[in-house]
Amino acid sequence: QVQLVESGGGLVQAGGSLSLSCAASGRTFSTWRMTWFRQAPGKEREFVATIIWSAGSTYYADSVKGRFTISRDNAKNTVYLQMNSLKPEDTAVYYCAVRGTSSRPSWEQPSYNYWGQGTQVTVSS
Repeated sequence: QVQLVESGGGLVQAGGSLSLSCAASGRTFSTWRMTWFRQAPGKEREFVATIIWSAGSTYYADSVKGRFTISRDNAKNTVYLQMNSLKPEDTAVYYCAVRGTSSRPSWEQPSYNYWGQGTQVTVSS
């Protein structure tokens, strides 16, 4: 089993910044992919950003590209999401998820084995 614990959410004004963390514990995969998803009120959960643990390769949704940065700290088994220039439409519950090696697209949610409990991000206008 893998446990994922997100932290860092909160309330911020438009144009501000927040940094989310997702700490992983328990079983580890030799090649992880860790991904942030988000779910806004009344909307489906959507892909935000992903990182391959070993290589550090990243990929972003168009809606956050240039504003958000995903990174990881191998020693702490933690992935981060630095969110800058936040917009009201970024308001959502943010979830981190992890999976091992898979040929499935990184945005495909059912391909992820473990999920965190989510952290609320609210951006006021």
